[in-house]
Amino acid sequence: MGSSRQNVTFPSNGHTAHGYLALPPKGVGPGILVVQEWWGLTSHIADLVDRFAAEGFVALAPDLYGGAVAHNREEAARMLAELPAEQAAQDLSGAVDFLLAQPQVVGDAVGVAGFCMGGGLALVLAAQQGDRVAAVVPFYGLPQNRDFDYRGLTAHVLGHYAEQDRSYPPAAVDEAAIRIGEATDRRPEIHFYPAGHAFMNDEDPNGHYDALQARIAWQRTLSFLWGHLG
Repeated sequence: MGSSRQNVTFPSNGHTAHGYLALPPKGVGPGILVVQEWWGLTSHIADLVDRFAAEGFVALAPDLYGGAVAHNREEAARMLAELPAEQAAQDLSGAVDFLLAQPQVVGDAVGVAGFCMGGGLALVLAAQQGDRVAAVVPFYGLPQNRDFDYRGLTAHVLGHYAEQDRSYPPAAVDEAAIRIGEATDRRPEIHFYPAGHAFMNDEDPNGHYDALQARIAWQRTLSFLWGHLG
């Protein structure tokens, strides 16, 4: 790979998938998948990939919408509805294969950080991939199926959720954490923030970005990932 940042393609679920890859300054490091919000692979997601790379990770954001980006809630809802969760997680499995095959990636497992829609997909992927995902960090997202079976999940879990979030209220998050604990030997580490949904997204069209809470969640995420991938 010539450039430290580039668009890449890889086989996944019977077709060719696309993504955005960034390498750390040292050229090698643990692998992490960054899973998009329902808006698509936006500049915000690409920026997160760059930030993870700057912190020492080989970071990849798969493009689940094939280059499309939603510009309003109606478009995002339609694109999400056309992307079944199980299929999306299968598509992401190719990204895990791709990352683990890169000579720049150290270790035999990756981390996954997902946002909104991607937070739920990150948990689904971790359950599907077993020991190939060592750490999963969902930001304000849960699987679409509230009865999702977490039994395949062996990853350590760090969850970031907003106190003021009608999409993923604290009660639903607590229920999911209990289900994970009952289905696996993991006890998720869950944090609730005095903020609204998408508080990490400095491009959030609803204005829910919270710089302070985003900084706290980011530092917790880095410590967690290095603790389980470093």
